[in-house]
Amino acid sequence: MKITKKLLCVAGGLIAVAGIGFWARPVSYYNEAMYLRECFTGAESRTVEVAGHRVHYLARGPSGGPVVVLVHGLGGQGEDWQNLAPYFVKAGFRVYTPDLIGYGRSEKPADFSYSVHDEAEIVVGFLDALGLKQVDLGGWSMGGGIAQHVALRHPERVRRLMLFDSVGVIFRPTWDVRLFSPNTPAELDQLNALLMLHPPKTPEFIARDIIRVSKQRAWLIDRAVDSMSTGRDATDNLLPQLKMPVLLVWGAEDYITPLSLGETMHRLVPQSELDVIPGCGHLAPGQCSAQIGPKVVEFVKR
Repeated sequence: MKITKKLLCVAGGLIAVAGIGFWARPVSYYNEAMYLRECFTGAESRTVEVAGHRVHYLARGPSGGPVVVLVHGLGGQGEDWQNLAPYFVKAGFRVYTPDLIGYGRSEKPADFSYSVHDEAEIVVGFLDALGLKQVDLGGWSMGGGIAQHVALRHPERVRRLMLFDSVGVIFRPTWDVRLFSPNTPAELDQLNALLMLHPPKTPEFIARDIIRVSKQRAWLIDRAVDSMSTGRDATDNLLPQLKMPVLLVWGAEDYITPLSLGETMHRLVPQSELDVIPGCGHLAPGQCSAQIGPKVVEFVKR
């Protein structure tokens, strides 16, 4: 009886400590839960050295299957594709979702530019490091701009190109780009309203921790945003050079990269297809994967 009471006390203490830890650092708890989920869903967590830097990536699907590489956007990580990647896996593809330099579990060197151009070189180095000669390449938001540069500089490496709510062509945002590094709960609410339709209210303790993390990596996000704002990596004059099949997937209600950008890219790339997803915003590949998944699989299986 005494032993049972002691065990209950210990268990209660552990639960209390876990609860306090979750209240203090919910972002860390969410990340650990996400990593644990990957273990149970068959995602392989690995690292590889690219240009002297440690790059983390996830691999899913049969090792001998045709390869899909998906590149996340600003402030993201490879896990951002966790809702869309299973559609490719189910169709027999080997899916790689790297964390770009500076993001997720990859290295975050202080002397890296974090520009679209240089991140594209990291993606090419990633393909080289894994011996991937040709892939179906996809990119979301900033990752779409990176994927365009990979396809333009190394067209022989990209069989088909998929761009999701992508940057690339020149445009001037009508909203404050500094919201990508929110400093207050109000700024976080504004960012969420730009990213998604009808965003849920973020609990105060979670908002506080998101802002803490945001402040820690603001230098990196600001460097990437400043680089994109120069327009040096714009692809307006380059997109007509693309020869491979291109699929453009856009949330109809995207406020970050408006649908007009997708329509411009569609005009610049004659062989492209534009698939507009109604009722979806900038986070379409994550939040609207049920509508997008079958279409992108059909595209890469042609």
